[in-house]
Amino acid sequence: MAIFRSIVFIATLAGLMAGLAMTAMQFAGTVPLILKAETFENAELPHEHAAVPNAGAPHSHDEDEWAPADGFERSAYTALANVVTAIGFALLLVAAAELRGGMTGWRQGVVWGLAGFAVFTLAPGLGLPPELPAMPAAELDQRQIWWVATALATGLGLALLVFKRSAPLAILGLALIVAPHLIGAPKPDSFESPIPTALAHDFGVMVSVISFVFWVVLGGTAGFIRSRVQQIA
Repeated sequence: MAIFRSIVFIATLAGLMAGLAMTAMQFAGTVPLILKAETFENAELPHEHAAVPNAGAPHSHDEDEWAPADGFERSAYTALANVVTAIGFALLLVAAAELRGGMTGWRQGVVWGLAGFAVFTLAPGLGLPPELPAMPAAELDQRQIWWVATALATGLGLALLVFKRSAPLAILGLALIVAPHLIGAPKPDSFESPIPTALAHDFGVMVSVISFVFWVVLGGTAGFIRSRVQQIA
């Protein structure tokens, strides 16, 4: 029970800090690009309401979905969603690290954070790049299934490569990492979009950079807090 409480405490603090940092980076980096994309979407489909997408897992563009009002409400919900998501990722990261003896400091935490970036951003993003409003996409359930399967396969593959000193298991790990991309991510029926290619590219790069910093901050903070908790204990 003490270990569980420690994991929750570390993950909550690390997730809060990383989530707020990601929110600040989004407002400076991706939000201006999303607002610019919404002008193209509104010009193309003036009757639809443009929603801010989550710059991580696949999302829906359903026009009947509730969305917070622009301004403070939208910003507050974005920050809250980022913090909750960050705490969830921190729980996974800290729990996985504890299975291997725990993080001994912020440097080791950064290494775990980089692994999280590879599993949850880099690998899925190769097949499902971040989407701006009005960009074409396959069915949401198909994208979500592929995203989750890719993250799971990549995480297990990395674990086999790093923690198992066996050639057959290393080969299996590589196969797991490559398999989702050989199968291929679900694609839309048409790639036509009012969004300029340069804008979509800039958004994809910005999302990747923000996610990279997010995972480094999350892992480094978790490792630092965990080392301090161990010293106190």
